[in-house]
Amino acid sequence: MEEKILDNKKNGMAMLFLFTLLYVIGIAFIIAGGFLINAFQNPILLIIGILYTALGWIPFCGLKVIKPQEALVLTLFGEYVGTLKDAGFYFINPFCSGFNPAAKTKLNQSGDVNEKNLLGTLTIGTEGNASQIESLNKKISLKVMTLNNNRQKINDCLGNPVEIGIAVMWKVVDTAKAVFNVDNYKEYLSLQCDSALRDIVRMYPYDVAPNVDTTGDGIADEGSLRGSSEIVAERIRSEIQKKVNDAGLEIIEARITYLAYAPEIAAVMLQRQQASAIIDARKMIVDGAVGMVEMALERLSENEVVTLDEERKAAMVSNLLVVLCGNRDAQPIVNSGSLY
Repeated sequence: MEEKILDNKKNGMAMLFLFTLLYVIGIAFIIAGGFLINAFQNPILLIIGILYTALGWIPFCGLKVIKPQEALVLTLFGEYVGTLKDAGFYFINPFCSGFNPAAKTKLNQSGDVNEKNLLGTLTIGTEGNASQIESLNKKISLKVMTLNNNRQKINDCLGNPVEIGIAVMWKVVDTAKAVFNVDNYKEYLSLQCDSALRDIVRMYPYDVAPNVDTTGDGIADEGSLRGSSEIVAERIRSEIQKKVNDAGLEIIEARITYLAYAPEIAAVMLQRQQASAIIDARKMIVDGAVGMVEMALERLSENEVVTLDEERKAAMVSNLLVVLCGNRDAQPIVNSGSLY
């Protein structure tokens, strides 16, 4: 389905003036016909005036106002006529109707208006007001909207369940594809976001893991959901775009808004991270302590402060390592006797 832009219909103001003038003439015919009936027994003007007054409201239904960044897809007896896309005041076939299958679909995104609140704030007293609200519902927004998709529980490449949520910025670029190629383009986008998110997240570990290939080139890398969030988001955007091309949608950007381990393993993974941090800290402390002991022995030997045999050196090294690597402050003991 190719989009057809109706850009030669911006004559709404002239047609409004014409129809108003014809309506006034119709009323004048009724008045004039009434006098003629009394005078000449000729009801033609009266009949014409009554008929036009009764049916003259139909052309007014063809007047459409399109605001900036709005579009209206028109159908005539089930056939696609074209799309009003540029802002302006249009006159179209009064029997054309707007078509938007996603008009009443409300997602967790910007741009959606609560229909109940809209109807509650407006008083519908005539059919004109009701048709105006219906017309507003049939218009398609061309603005950039943000879809906050629900959090998904997905297993990463190591099988660990993680919860992840994304925000997708998108807009409609082809109104004909959006309303005719898919049943409901908003629901279609939401489902494709879920599918693309699962496909990409399953390629990455939550944290950097050894021997994991996230790029598909056969070489292990350091990609992860936590450390490569921008790369992951771009791959998610590209995957969603491939899936929604046929729906006439453009995915501008995708961002990860929430990322955490699933609650059932969150405590265990926290302990694992704490243990890893403790091990790394201990390694640093031991490396520093060994360096300090080596430096102390070298300085004592160079300055000939004291001469120690191998047994005493081993005892000194052991005591220094205990002091430097211990979690508590050392308690000094003064030896008043002989060293030997």
